[in-house]
Amino acid sequence: MTFPSAIFAGQRFAVVGLGRNGLPAARALLAMGAGVTVWDDTEAARAQAAAEGLTVALPQMAGLAALVLSPGIAHTLPKPHPLAAQAIAAGVPILSDADLLFRAVRAAGSRARFVGITGTNGKSTTTALLAHILDQAGVPVVAGGNLGTASLALPLLPDSGVYVLEMSSYMLERLATLRFDAAAMLNLSPDHLDRHGSMAGYAAAKQAIFDRQTASDVAVIGIDDAASRDMATRLAAQITTISADQPADVWADAGVLRDAAGPICDLATARAMPGAHNAQNAAAAAALALALGVPRDLIAAGIASYPGLPHRLEHVGTINGVAFVNDSKATNADSTERALACYPRVVWIAGGMAKAGGIEPLAPLFPRIAEAFLIGRDSALLAATLAKHGVKHSQAGTLAAAAAAAARSAFAGAAPVVLLSPACASWDQFTGFDQRGDTFRDLVADMREQV
Repeated sequence: MTFPSAIFAGQRFAVVGLGRNGLPAARALLAMGAGVTVWDDTEAARAQAAAEGLTVALPQMAGLAALVLSPGIAHTLPKPHPLAAQAIAAGVPILSDADLLFRAVRAAGSRARFVGITGTNGKSTTTALLAHILDQAGVPVVAGGNLGTASLALPLLPDSGVYVLEMSSYMLERLATLRFDAAAMLNLSPDHLDRHGSMAGYAAAKQAIFDRQTASDVAVIGIDDAASRDMATRLAAQITTISADQPADVWADAGVLRDAAGPICDLATARAMPGAHNAQNAAAAAALALALGVPRDLIAAGIASYPGLPHRLEHVGTINGVAFVNDSKATNADSTERALACYPRVVWIAGGMAKAGGIEPLAPLFPRIAEAFLIGRDSALLAATLAKHGVKHSQAGTLAAAAAAAARSAFAGAAPVVLLSPACASWDQFTGFDQRGDTFRDLVADMREQV
């Protein structure tokens, strides 16, 4: 289904930042009848937009319905973008395109339900898993937001449909009307502190996923960390607790996902979701699916048949008995901790732009690392941490060099797994974690051809 062409007729929007989020949003707004001005700070992006016939100009704030600012562009901390500062001064709302999707769906007359999923780690897997469960159960469903398709580029769903949106903290701080019928906050650990100012600011942004929920809505909360447990005490919606390993409303008990009514599924059947951390993701998806009315047997079948996500513990090949695993989406130490915990012994590829705290929190798992090969801007910082703990390592510089060296080490018997789980952002050498992971996959494919 497509949206009516006059939903935003008579309204003017400015879209700033023309990447994966902004350009699709601009196209969708035009298709829905809005007046749209677009801008990007890079000449190449402006040229692409102009080639598509979009109006490229520095926006004038007077009369704007909203400024749609791409998630990665700051409007407060660490420093507001000049156009964001102008919008704030002029009283123009700064919105996520997810908010505009909600408005468009309701304006089109659809009562499709909205599910939002956030957390420091696991939100992409949980989003994709829930969408898979719903699809396998015959529910009209689309997934997007911070994962895959930009929110406003998603199609119109019927009343029986479900939008499953992965919501970053950057998106959540720019919502004004979107109310989630069911929402999940999986876990909290320090991340994006430069953008939110402090851990308290980061937690407040995450908690916004529950804003505007009522007693008839469902709030799914992980209880495996203190910050999430504290958040659960401040919500108006019906709360469903989840855990990877301790009793909750939905939890994993010795590898079996269950709730008060009994077992839901044996997680050993979920081959694309190894590790204890994925038990929490499965619990969240199951809790949300139950809230949406999906039968228990169909939830179990969906979890068992889930194919997994690219760049998240993705097995990209086995060469000479060595498994190569692409976990490029691990952009912080907490996420990499979950990956390292899945394997007794690995050759590790890490590095990029380090987050606050670096890789020191991974020290308890360092005995699992036979050898590390470091890449990117902060490889020296990571090398100093590994040296302090006596972990064999070298600074390879590029991913191509690291992959080749890691393969040689593993083929020589160091470990049966080569794990790319960088614990760092990718923007120093790549356009994103996805390009980093795609590059690794291609490198492994090349190795396989040469064997």
